[in-house]
Amino acid sequence: MNRRSFLKHGLQLGGAAVTVPALAFQDEKSNLKITGVRIVQPRAKRPLPAYTPAPGSWSTGGVEVANPMSIYPQYKATRSLWNPDPGKLEGFTVEISTDKGVKGYGSGGTGGGPVVEQHLVKLLIGQNPFNIERIWDILYRSTMPYGQAGIAINAISGVDLALWDLVGKALNVPVYQLLGGATKDRIPSYCTGNDFDQHLKFGYKRLKIAIPYGPADGYEGQKKNVELVKHTRAMLGPDGDIMLDCYMAWNEQYTIEMAGLVEPYRVYWMEECLQPRDYEGFGRIRAAIKSTRIATGEHEYTRYAFRQLLDHRGADIWQPDIHWCGGLTELRRIAALAAAYDIPVIPHVGGSFDCIHFGYATPNSPWAETFMPPPGGPEIIYKRFEEDNHVTRGPEGIYVRPSDRPGFGWDIDVS
Repeated sequence: MNRRSFLKHGLQLGGAAVTVPALAFQDEKSNLKITGVRIVQPRAKRPLPAYTPAPGSWSTGGVEVANPMSIYPQYKATRSLWNPDPGKLEGFTVEISTDKGVKGYGSGGTGGGPVVEQHLVKLLIGQNPFNIERIWDILYRSTMPYGQAGIAINAISGVDLALWDLVGKALNVPVYQLLGGATKDRIPSYCTGNDFDQHLKFGYKRLKIAIPYGPADGYEGQKKNVELVKHTRAMLGPDGDIMLDCYMAWNEQYTIEMAGLVEPYRVYWMEECLQPRDYEGFGRIRAAIKSTRIATGEHEYTRYAFRQLLDHRGADIWQPDIHWCGGLTELRRIAALAAAYDIPVIPHVGGSFDCIHFGYATPNSPWAETFMPPPGGPEIIYKRFEEDNHVTRGPEGIYVRPSDRPGFGWDIDVS
C-alpha cells in the first residue's frame, strides 16, 4: 500500500480498518478567534506581605554594580540614576482574549506596551491564536520599518508569550508539554546577587556575583573585584560554581586582565563583559581567554543577532531573555541554532514562571537562573518562593521545575 492509499483508507490490521486519529489541535478547542488585546496590571491572587529588606543587603538596590554608565561619575552609583523613573517606560503584561472566553497572559520588556496597543492590536484581532508561527512572522515583518531590536521586539515577546499561555489553557496542558514534554526531572539552578550568606544557607551551590567595579575604577577596582571573587570562593568551598555578571561595563583589555586575576578561584563563566553587538570584540576575548567561559546574549534580539554571535565565535554560552529576544517562539529558534554547535542556552531569568517551561523542555538548556527575595522578610516570603518554584534540593544544590497547571500556570488577577 502506498502512502496515499494509507492516508485515504487507514491501515488494515486483522481485516479491520484503523484510521489515524485526529490530532488534538484539530478539534473545537483550537477553533478560536482573538477578540481582545489589552495591557493589564497583574497582581498575585495570594499577595505576600510587604517588608523592608535587611540593612546592608545587596538586594536593597543601593549597592554599586558595574554598568555601561559607570564611566560617568554622576550616574555611576546606582542604575536608578540613569534608568527610566518608576512608572515610566516600564515592561508590560498583555492579555489576549478569545471568542470562547480563553485568555492568555504574557510579559514583555521595556517600552513594548505602547507598540502593542497602538500597532499590533489591529494585526491580532480576528486571528486564530493557535497560529503562533504565522502571527510571529506577521508581527515581525510589520515592525521592520522601526525596529528589529529593542522596544519592537519587546512588544512581540509579550504577545508571543500570551499566545503560548492561551494555547496551553485551551488544551488544558502546561506549556512545556506543548514544547515536546520534559527533558529532565528538574532543573539545576543558580542564584544571582551578592547576598551570599542567604543564598548558601538556602542551599545554592552555584552563585553569580554582580561585579561592582569596571575600568573607570582603575587598578583599585580590579583588586576589589578579585577580593570579592576570592571571598565568595572561600564561602562556597572548592566544589561549587561561581559566575561573574559584568553587565556591559568592561572593555577587552580589562576583561582579559580580570580573567587572569580570578583564574585561581575557578570562575565558571564571565558574562556580558562587553557591550551588546560588539561581536568582533567578543570573538577576540573568547579566543584570548582559556581559563573560563564567555557568556552573553541577554541584550541580543532574535536569532539574527545570535547568528552574528555564532559567526564570530563570540560566546561559549548563550543567554537570551524570553521577554526581550522575541518570546518563546524565537527563543526556540535560537536554541535550535545553538544545539547544532553544542552551545548551551541558559536564558537570562530562566527560572521565571514562563521561561522555566522552555528550560524544562529543551535538552541544551541545562541550568535556570533564579533570584531569591531579599533577606530580612517573614518566613512566608521564602516558603512561597519554594512553593512557586517547586524547589527541591540535591547534589547540585537547588533545583526548580515549572508548574503543571495549564499554560504557564499563572496564579494572578488583573486590572
